[in-house]
Amino acid sequence: MRTPDARRARWSLAAGLMVLSPMCAEYLAGYDDSTGDPFVLIASLVIFSPLYGAPALLIRETARRLGLRWPEILALAAAFGVLQAGVIDQSLFSEGYRDIPYWEEMIRPTYVEPLGLAAHTALAFVGGHAIWSFGVPIALTEALAPRLSRTPWLRAPGLAAAVALYLAAATLVLTDHLRTESDHASAAQIGGALAVAALLALLPAARARRRPVPPAPAVPPRRPPRPVAVAAAGLVAGLAFDLLPATWAGVAGGLALLALTAAAAGRLARSPAWTYRHVAALAAGAMTARAVVGFFVVPLGNVAPVAKYAHNVAFLTGAVLLGVLATRRRGTVDPGVDPGVDPGR
Repeated sequence: MRTPDARRARWSLAAGLMVLSPMCAEYLAGYDDSTGDPFVLIASLVIFSPLYGAPALLIRETARRLGLRWPEILALAAAFGVLQAGVIDQSLFSEGYRDIPYWEEMIRPTYVEPLGLAAHTALAFVGGHAIWSFGVPIALTEALAPRLSRTPWLRAPGLAAAVALYLAAATLVLTDHLRTESDHASAAQIGGALAVAALLALLPAARARRRPVPPAPAVPPRRPPRPVAVAAAGLVAGLAFDLLPATWAGVAGGLALLALTAAAAGRLARSPAWTYRHVAALAAGAMTARAVVGFFVVPLGNVAPVAKYAHNVAFLTGAVLLGVLATRRRGTVDPGVDPGVDPGR
């Protein structure tokens, strides 16, 4: 039976994720004309929280109910990333999105004519959503309350509300795109995006049903490095991913970087000493990297330099402080949870 205090704690965590997710998705880099305007940033959460926070909650709640591991969580996150970029705002298939002056320069070097998309932006958009819009906020929010990190936070009414909020926000964004933009995705492109998203969403459930009991390792796993070292690795990996050029070499480098990071994290996560603090540290490093990159981003529109750099400093400071808080939280996960359910326990 849930006590009132436990319910409030779960709702507080859910609300925190609803706010953190859009901040990581839209505000960290400071690319838009709202950069440095606190009133517009706060008001925009009315749309961005349902658009990003609701999927983050649904991914997280699904994962905790099915006992999914982080690779499967990120697959669900990538599915929502495909929906966002391919179907909702259709930036994935646009040749001139929002009159952004550097858009042509960004897509042409890796443009794949039969698909009507650029490999670079596909990797940046889908990978960016999977990591920063959803994965990082989930990891950090859970680390703030270790005792509640592996149990569901919402019941059926809360889940239904999250679905409704997401559908409403997605409809508004899609309607605005169709009304204001001239470059729309074709039916074939939308169908392809929906098929890819469906495959990504079904993969975790299939793996969860077929997951074998892992054999005991012949050699004891190495003890993972301290969380601060993991955070540093996440920072370097995040910076490298964001700063890769919009070329085929950059695409290859980005894919190799993602594969290497996943392999290294997966190997370290086999150790019993790998905890939720390590997962939070990796996420904190990636979040800080995106905030650092924001200093080099030229915002759209006419944003005053003072407003831009004040925005960058504020979000970098917030990213560092949240990372420190999440990685220093002490506690245990919920009793009775199978240690094999999640390598980031």
